[in-house]
Amino acid sequence: MGGALVGILWRLHLCVCSDKMDYQMNFDDDPIVVKLVNAWERAMTRLEPTMSPPQFQRFLKPLQPKSRDGSVITVGAPGQFLVSWVSKNFEDRIAEALSDELGEAVQIKLIAEPKPKPAVLIETPISSPAVPHQQFCDKFTFDNFIVGQSNRLAHSGAFAVADLPGRRFNPLFIYGASGLGKTHLLHAIANTLAAKGEPVVVSYTTGQEFAEKFVASLQHGRMEQFRRTIRNSEVWLVDDVQFVAGKDKTQEELFHSFNQLQQSGKQIVLTSDRPPRDLYGMDDRLRSRFEGGLVADVMPPDTETRTAIVKAKAEADGVGLSHEVCEFLAMNVPGNIRTLEGALTKVVVQASFSGVDVTTDLAKEIVEASYPSGAGHKPTFDKILEEVGSYFDILRKDLVGPSRKADFTHARHICVYLARNITGDSWKRLGERFYRDHTSMIHAYQKISELATKDIETQSHLRNLERRLNSAC
Repeated sequence: MGGALVGILWRLHLCVCSDKMDYQMNFDDDPIVVKLVNAWERAMTRLEPTMSPPQFQRFLKPLQPKSRDGSVITVGAPGQFLVSWVSKNFEDRIAEALSDELGEAVQIKLIAEPKPKPAVLIETPISSPAVPHQQFCDKFTFDNFIVGQSNRLAHSGAFAVADLPGRRFNPLFIYGASGLGKTHLLHAIANTLAAKGEPVVVSYTTGQEFAEKFVASLQHGRMEQFRRTIRNSEVWLVDDVQFVAGKDKTQEELFHSFNQLQQSGKQIVLTSDRPPRDLYGMDDRLRSRFEGGLVADVMPPDTETRTAIVKAKAEADGVGLSHEVCEFLAMNVPGNIRTLEGALTKVVVQASFSGVDVTTDLAKEIVEASYPSGAGHKPTFDKILEEVGSYFDILRKDLVGPSRKADFTHARHICVYLARNITGDSWKRLGERFYRDHTSMIHAYQKISELATKDIETQSHLRNLERRLNSAC
């Protein structure tokens, strides 16, 4: 009788070690209890790498398997909030892992069992990114994002998303050239949600990472894990989505993930170097969905905004600069914001090494040495070739090579058109660069000139390429 009672008590009550998840057992433990405890520990070990450390510590570690009735495993949680959150976000994943470990299908039944110590963990929940929070740069916030006419709409859209994810501007699509603040806004959304102290699962990826992980998951049979990681997100941030263009299977997976998240009311934010309609090689179904929310561009900032950016950056680094120095750098350093910040760093470091104050004369000396004036500010022929190749996803050898494929030929003609207008090279010089005669160059230029007056797609390509070249120079 006593032995039977001990067995029953062990099935209904498991003693948990206060410092770790290991359950205290002895040689008299009931074998069913031992099997359940061991399976639970192995399931938690499998789930831990798929989550961020704060997420695991706060939401899964406090759970305790309590009893089993057939295929139903009762799991205790220290508070109703944790029961609701885990039921919504992780119940299926726990049940699947536990079923694998037990070798049979089981279900999870969560019950609230408030306890003094664990309850503290639930009173002040924090944001729980689906990826380690260190992937989000703490310095990228809305407070230090300088707003100007060139980025006002994108900033407003991102701020609204962080305030009410999934309820406004879904999806939010932000586009613009590199170095203008798109990634800053994505990180600002994640950091704002974290600061709110609400349990929001934020997932961040780049288009390139999405494609690489998709291929790896296909190769190693981990597609279900890959999909769960994405589709359990409440806010999905995708940076540089243009890199999935031309990858048919990757786009198909992106399409289904996008649909499932949006239909579930989850927030999606994407960035790209061009608007959806100009995503060359992107499936029409994806482009139309990208345009279904708010599409906002980020343009190169004007002088006033660039000046404010220099001032804010200097203040953040604890450096006092006069308005004249900030304005000089803003007006005379070519290129995007990263280039501008790099120039500021050079000026400040030089002043520190020399033991002098940062003056306009010092800034002028460094800018003239590092960023030559005149023709040096214009994109070179090689830069034009690089940008056009990147834009159309065509190799340099194909742009200047003999191939007559329609896609290559059109991109090559655009190269000729831009090079002629920007560099002013003669027809003969351009012909030498493309290994063709000058009449071919004239023909290419005239063809694009004609299309630029009546073809909307060509107009858009030229506009986007000119924007990219102006930002990069």
